[in-house]
Parts: sequence; C-alpha cells; structure tokens
Amino acid sequence: MPVDGAALTAEFLDAGAFADLLVGYCLEVEAGQKILLRSSTLATPLLLELQRAVLEREAWPTFEVELPGQSRGFYAHARDPQLDDYDDVAMAQAKAVDAVLGIQAPHDLRELAEIDPARITRAARARRPIRERTLKKRWCSTLWPTVAGAEQAGMSLERFAAVVRRATFLDQDDPVHAWRGLSAFQETLIARLRGARELRIEAEGTDLTLSVKGRSWVNSDGRRNMPSGEVFTGPVETSANGRIRFTIRSSPAGVDVDGVELELRDGEVVRATARSGEDYLRHALATDDGARRLGEIGIGTNFGIEQPVGAILFDEKIGGTVHLALGRSYPETGGKNLSALHWDLICDLRAGGTLSVDGEPLVADGRFVGLPPS
Repeated sequence: MPVDGAALTAEFLDAGAFADLLVGYCLEVEAGQKILLRSSTLATPLLLELQRAVLEREAWPTFEVELPGQSRGFYAHARDPQLDDYDDVAMAQAKAVDAVLGIQAPHDLRELAEIDPARITRAARARRPIRERTLKKRWCSTLWPTVAGAEQAGMSLERFAAVVRRATFLDQDDPVHAWRGLSAFQETLIARLRGARELRIEAEGTDLTLSVKGRSWVNSDGRRNMPSGEVFTGPVETSANGRIRFTIRSSPAGVDVDGVELELRDGEVVRATARSGEDYLRHALATDDGARRLGEIGIGTNFGIEQPVGAILFDEKIGGTVHLALGRSYPETGGKNLSALHWDLICDLRAGGTLSVDGEPLVADGRFVGLPPS
C-alpha cells in the first residue's frame, strides 16, 4: 500500500462508496465502454475500487498514474519540440476512450513553484487539441485527500477527509438522492436566470457588470465535477466592464496565486495585479488571444463546503460565492471564447457582497434571495 497517507485516507473516507458514486452517478458507465482513470499513486485505494466498479459494469478501465516529481521532471527537462507539440499517443488515447475521470491526489502542491511559468503556458497551448478532444467525451474531475492537500487546507488529514465526505454528500445515507435534490434547486435557480440580460457583482474592491443575454445556463450537479454545486454560463465576450477583486487564493499548476485584481474594458482585461503569483498571472494572460477574456461565470451553491481548502475544484462551488474563468468558454453555454487557458477565480460574497440580475439581487451576503434554501 502506498505511503504518505494513502492507506490512512482510506480509513477516513470510504473508497468503495466514493467509487460507486463516481462510476454510477457521475459517469454512468455502461457495458463495453473504455474508461480512463487518471491520478497519482496516492489515490491507489480509490483507483482499485474504481477498477472494481468499472469491471462490475462490464466496462474497461485503463490507468494513467503519475509518479512523484513526474510533472516537475517534464518541465525541467523537456526540449522545445516537447513543449510546443503534443504526444500522438495521448491524442490517440483521447480519441479512443469513452469517458475520463481525473482525480486530484497531489504529492506536492508546490511541485511546479520553481518552474518558469512560460514553459507551463507553452505546453498548455500545445496540448490544447488534446484537451478539446477530451472535453467532447464524458468526463469528471474529483479529489482524493492527501497529506499535501490537507496541509494546503490547513487541516489534519482526518479533518480534510471529513470535508471531502461532506462536500460530496458521502456523509448522507443516500448521496445520489442528495445530489438530485441539489440538482432540483439549481433548476429553480436557472429558471430565475433564464432570460437574464445583465449581471452585476458588487463587493469591496469590486464593481463589475457583464452581459449574459442569449446565453444558456448549465446545471452542474455532480456529473462533471465531484463535488459540484454550481450553475454557470458564458458571458458575452465583449461585455464585461469594471473591476473585480478575487478574495479566495488559488494554486494553478502548484503556484500560489492570491489577491488577484482585474480591470476589464469591453470584455478584455486591461489591468491585472496580484499580491502573490503575479508572474504566473501575467504569463497566463499571455497564453493566447482568448486568455484576456472571460469564458465563464459560475454561481456556487454547495453549502456543504464551508471554507476554502485551496483546491479550485472545491472552492468555486462554495455556496454564496461567484467565480469567473479567464479563457475558454464551454460551447454548450453559447460562449464563443477560444483559449488553451481556463482558470477559475473566486470572489466570496459571504462577507458582504451582492450578485444582481437585471438590477434585482440574487445573492446577498452569501445567501440566495427569493429562492427556497438549497
């Protein structure tokens, strides 16, 4: 059994129940399908249970398991052709599989902290065709608690596992029933947003307006992300005007980024600063032409997540927050922005902030206005 907390995590979180939720509810695996399971060695307890769950559905599991230091080694040693192109085998795999499950289980969240952000950006730009191909398939992202993740959250591993259990509704007798209940609440929220023209976000250091006229809202109810709990759409690409301060830190590619402030004019970022990680922010915005525009606005609805843990997958779902993504839109929303970048940045409205829809408050101080509790 792997060391560094993998076996210990399995004592705190039921890997079998988690695997059944992911395979049955999130991916809805069917007989004969090819399922790609991606993670690190620290997720071994969950990966083995996923193998069991996939095989029980008469489907084919394939593992892609990352070793400690593997990503750092790639960026440290890759030559120009390897940074500016992609692996044909990876593309063939993306074409062949029916579904992909990505499981965050980091050995070291600071693994890429000393890597030149420009190298990370180059590789992301080159791999965009693989990402686009994968996004056409059934996919889901989740997280398995590790010591590194717990340290990032400022918690013991046992407490962090409890946070994951609560956020995924695995603490409830019938997790699937709970997810369907949240899905129903989000449908009510989408009904309120349907036909909306303008959204305005107001908080300390923030006053931003953008248009969602003609765009579709998506109910993210655990099928793509686990945990989930958000509704999202793609803003009209030229519509965002004003400034926004993102109050929850993030760690894209293992780089600590905090205190991001953006100013947008006619949809484009014209000024960007950060208290930490500003070099990464600057390189991210230079990824390509679409990286300086917004590809998503999402509203968090998962009140089972009570505090940030340093993982965007969780933090963007916190009930009473709103997040904006720089870069790629999801085509099903009607968004047209193209980019190799998709970076969610989170603004917490719970300490005093408002999200208004056509002049009427929808979220005030982290609570929904005029809607039944989720």
